[in-house]
Amino acid sequence: MALSRPSTDRRTSPPRHGRRTLGFVGFLAAAALTLSACGGAASGQGSVDDLKDQALADEVPAGTVLNIADQQEQQQVALKSSGELDDFSFEYEFSNFVGGPEILEAFRAGAVDVARVGDTPPIQAFASGEVVPIILALQSSPDVIRLATSPSTDVDSISKIKGAKIGYAEGTAQGSLVLRLLDKAGLSTDDVELVRLELGEFSEALQSDEIDIAPLTGARLARYLQGYEKEGAGYLPDKETAGLGTGLNFIYARKEVLEDPAKSAALREFVAHSIRANQWINENTDDWVEDYFVKNQGLTEEEGRFIREQEGTTVFPKLDDVIATEQSTIDLSYDSGELPVDVDANDMFDRRFNDVIEDTVDEVGAHQDRKELDE
Repeated sequence: MALSRPSTDRRTSPPRHGRRTLGFVGFLAAAALTLSACGGAASGQGSVDDLKDQALADEVPAGTVLNIADQQEQQQVALKSSGELDDFSFEYEFSNFVGGPEILEAFRAGAVDVARVGDTPPIQAFASGEVVPIILALQSSPDVIRLATSPSTDVDSISKIKGAKIGYAEGTAQGSLVLRLLDKAGLSTDDVELVRLELGEFSEALQSDEIDIAPLTGARLARYLQGYEKEGAGYLPDKETAGLGTGLNFIYARKEVLEDPAKSAALREFVAHSIRANQWINENTDDWVEDYFVKNQGLTEEEGRFIREQEGTTVFPKLDDVIATEQSTIDLSYDSGELPVDVDANDMFDRRFNDVIEDTVDEVGAHQDRKELDE
């Protein structure tokens, strides 16, 4: 199995702790030792049971380093723009990836400690025997992912997807949404042609009519619609696809990191900073659109606001409250033949972080349930 090479952004917290970074030589050397593990059969789900009795320390020892996996630099900009990055008491390094499968490879190589991903990569990790417990759940609008359609396709409704070519990225939240789409239509994977692509390839495949449908979100959705709407690009009607997504993102970490008292203390702090940064986004749309979508991602202000409108307000559920939803995603993936082994969602969450989640949510005036937003 080839190991993708991410881009990196090496930074540290204030210089009182010194500088320590992980270069590509170290990354690839570690990866070389684990490539054989990538090619074998799934070894089954591990357990987080032995973490339960290990209390999380409140203080982070000097010199502690967290290697943080990012996607499209979203976490970096959020933490920096909100001012949370300046308050890290640990050193840090960001590495940028393009999806959950790449991050899983980096986890296997020991090259990163913690990552934010959609609802599906942790399932794939546990199914392959990697114990990477979830330590924070973030939930945006369940309908943030749209099922984009190619300019010339006649597939403009769920009723027409039988026989369609659908972009499919295994091990991603977008892939799980495709499975839910088929389930809603009463179809199986045999009734359509799943075209297996990387997430970054969806837009080009749609534009060139290689596929009829693909799940797009965020900047990719905005750029695709802006670039090809005149030619007929669009997405399936919201009224038909509402509720197919979960809106869940997770922050998860390697078990070995959670077993390290120093790094687990840093993760405790990282969870609190992440909640504060995302609540800052909830309350500062103008600044976030300018700092991230315009300056970092190169989108227009109009596109950035479109994305924020799709995402809605982010809430931070108690870990126990998302287990059933995650289990439903597992069951659908397993029944569709997309998981090599079954997975028990109860064993995927490190509930030791529930206290810091609840305390931080109360501190910043955030919410833990999307139903509260309607009250």
